[in-house]
Amino acid sequence: MSGRKKKKDTGPMPAASAGLLRFFEEETEGVKIRPELLVVLAVSMIVISVLARIFFPA
Repeated sequence: MSGRKKKKDTGPMPAASAGLLRFFEEETEGVKIRPELLVVLAVSMIVISVLARIFFPA
């Protein structure tokens, strides 16, 4: 019995009829950016705009 492979404790795959599996398999063309980099760029733009309003009031 110790020579048998154990089954993995994973759930069933999502239904392909809903289109979810196909959606995540498709590769799109264009620029690919990591989400972390996008968040850092957004926060830095907010900080720069707030600092610009403080140091260069209109």
